[in-house]
Amino acid sequence: MANKNLFASIRGLLLPAATAVNDEAAPAYAFGPRHALAQYAATGCLNRTYYAGEAEQLTAVLALAKELEASFIARTAIYARQRGAMKDMPALLLAVLASKDPQLLKAVFAYVADNGRMVRTFVQILRSGVTGRKSLGTVPKRLVQTWLNTASEEQLVAASVGADPSLRDIVRMVHPKPSDPMREALFAWLLGKPHAVEALPAALKGLAAFRADRKAPLPKVPFQMLTALELTREDWAAIAMNGGWQMLRMNLNTFARHGVFEIPDLAEQVAARLRDPVAVRRARVMPYQLMAAYAAASAAVPAVVKEALQDAMEVALEGLGSLPGRVVVCPDVSGSMSGPITGYRRGATTVVRCIDVAALVTAAIVRSTPGAQVLPFAEKVKEVALNPRDSVMTNTAKLAALGGGGTSCSAPLARLVQAKAQVDLVVLVSDNQSWVDARAAGPSETMRLWAALRARNPNARLVCIDLQPNRTTQALERPDVLNVGGFTDEVFEMVARFADGTLGSDHWVGQIEAIGL
Repeated sequence: MANKNLFASIRGLLLPAATAVNDEAAPAYAFGPRHALAQYAATGCLNRTYYAGEAEQLTAVLALAKELEASFIARTAIYARQRGAMKDMPALLLAVLASKDPQLLKAVFAYVADNGRMVRTFVQILRSGVTGRKSLGTVPKRLVQTWLNTASEEQLVAASVGADPSLRDIVRMVHPKPSDPMREALFAWLLGKPHAVEALPAALKGLAAFRADRKAPLPKVPFQMLTALELTREDWAAIAMNGGWQMLRMNLNTFARHGVFEIPDLAEQVAARLRDPVAVRRARVMPYQLMAAYAAASAAVPAVVKEALQDAMEVALEGLGSLPGRVVVCPDVSGSMSGPITGYRRGATTVVRCIDVAALVTAAIVRSTPGAQVLPFAEKVKEVALNPRDSVMTNTAKLAALGGGGTSCSAPLARLVQAKAQVDLVVLVSDNQSWVDARAAGPSETMRLWAALRARNPNARLVCIDLQPNRTTQALERPDVLNVGGFTDEVFEMVARFADGTLGSDHWVGQIEAIGL
């Protein structure tokens, strides 16, 4: 009989060999330039991650942008901002366009720089010189002038909070010609020049009145504009109840420190606002943002408020439909998933880790598709029992508690192959840095085992959700394999479309290329 070691894995020999190595120096498949830029744009926050420093990410993105055509860069910026809810990366790509194709920058600027923070970040990056220029230049200057003259009162007042550069700095840089009396007064106010107080936005007039007389009504301005004043507990309560939903979610600890929840019935009122389905939908809150608020809430935040965040999570995920067929979801719970999802940032590192987001994606799928099988993995599959009727937060915490160990992305596939499982969809949620299962040559172990699983399930599909800015994958992109990066609702939608066959073989990059300019 022929040597089984030589001839038993002929299927594996026909698979494409690994073309690169990952950050663990293990075999992997390199993304093409377009996919790599999309991956960085959808997951990179220009902060240090478990495997890459901020400078490495910046260098990689600039190298890719130099290689790619301006139209794809523009589309990627729009995707990352509008569908990926990213901030720094879309602004960086705008700054690249300022040098690469100023006319295309004009076409996409308003879709990416959609608020004051994004405008300030764009100006900061452009003036840093990292994209090849330090001055704004004619086109960027005019675009910023246009934003200053078309933004609403609320947008301008909100943009006046923040520095490096501040809105005052930007007004000094671009010298906008005010388009109406309100802007004339506002720009003068920013610059510390004489101005017509009666022409200022109502919020700033209210701020002036409150500074002069603390008995005046609390102004509807960003609370950061009030923190230098000696606010009472009741003032802070008014800020909590009158501010926006997202502001309330983000500042629960601040309100707790200032005694807001000590006021009778205030905790219940805050909870009612947080769980209000209409308000949750209007805020377009991302599930991971709710997880961040829940995880960061201190012991001083009442239980009723934390429970309201769980209720809000259920509302935020209500649009996630059931995935078709026999579904297996595999969250990576290895040691490298312990890093913060948006990277390490001095003084502002999120408490939400990659493992938390992987667990959240898994728990959300279990909630929407109760029959889904869950196979958490590190160097091997870890056992867990989830109740689909438990809250998403509860199941997320149970999964996240499994963390630790090496990474073998093929481990859940090996379990399925061994069990001769019948599957239609397998979802891997990972940082893709598999190394325990590294092979000396040929295809990755993930790709080899996927081929074996698909031999029994010819219509099965594999989705690899990558949560970090990487340039490699363990499963080569093809009609039955989707590689997608990010941690927003857009990822859920793309998985659903791929599962039901409405997302074509061009997959993720094709969706970006389809964005109109």
